[in-house]
Amino acid sequence: MVIRPFFCPLFHALCPFAFFPYLCHMNLSTPVTVAEMAAFLDIPFKGDGNMIISGINEIHKVRKGDMTFVDLAKYYNKALFSEATIIIINKEVEVPQGKSILLSEDPFTHYQKAVSHFMKEEKPSSLHGFSMGENITIGEGTVIYPGAVIGSNITIGKNCTIYPNAVLYDDTHLGDNVIIQANVVLGSHAFYYKKRPTHYEKMISCGRVIIENDVEIGAGCTIDKGVSGDTIIGEGSKLDNHIHIGHGVVLGKRVLIAAQVGIGGKTIIEDDVVIWGQVGITKDVTIGKGAVLLAQSGVGKSLEGGKVYFGSPVQENRKALKEIAFMRRLAEGKE
Repeated sequence: MVIRPFFCPLFHALCPFAFFPYLCHMNLSTPVTVAEMAAFLDIPFKGDGNMIISGINEIHKVRKGDMTFVDLAKYYNKALFSEATIIIINKEVEVPQGKSILLSEDPFTHYQKAVSHFMKEEKPSSLHGFSMGENITIGEGTVIYPGAVIGSNITIGKNCTIYPNAVLYDDTHLGDNVIIQANVVLGSHAFYYKKRPTHYEKMISCGRVIIENDVEIGAGCTIDKGVSGDTIIGEGSKLDNHIHIGHGVVLGKRVLIAAQVGIGGKTIIEDDVVIWGQVGITKDVTIGKGAVLLAQSGVGKSLEGGKVYFGSPVQENRKALKEIAFMRRLAEGKE
């Protein structure tokens, strides 16, 4: 296990056309030619092999001399006619004047390889700078930043990263390849009280938080432990910043949640659900596999999988949009 120093640069942004957590703008300390980059990536190129690559950037912020990538047809023209000088692309196209292209069956993977190669970071090997309880197992290759607090009876798998000021309460368990961003709290007590005539009596939380393999928890998220069972974040799920997960919630695999979502206790979110920003979900409901909840929806009931929902109270998106259009016509005095 190693401790990564707080001052190391972070290169984490979200590409608008592929869920890729390591896009950045990066000026290359030593510029390379197109031919050199093609040889490094082991892919063919078209254009001037002596053209210089001076930086790497996502498509919406490219500058002259930058290399970017595109792998979706709707962004081809945007990439090819952007300020970027070099484009990794998965289609045979005419090379725009003054540019070069790198041909790849999987531009995402080759872009990632380039970024990883040019953003090497040193990892110190000493163990210091964070608080740690008892009975802790930490897997090989895991990195913990100074300022993190690790409770007792904790299991952390291989190749995890825990950023500064993250707090893991007792009885929290992480699988392999988990990323916990700064200021995350895992295992806080359940919001569960018995109403008495003169006060609320807090129910003692004795459950756990289980984070399965390949999960990322964004900065400032809070995930409560179960009252008596487990709160589970399923394999491959990705949480944006400032999300609250209530006690005993079970997220399935590959669930994607945008910022400022709140999920009430004991809710079940099945596999491949997508929840966009500021959605509120009540307790004790089930969101079916593959459902999509559009931003600012309010969910007060269980929802079938495989459908798109919007509104508060939430309903199927098409119906909600028809109602909005009808109300707008009424407001304008139209029938």
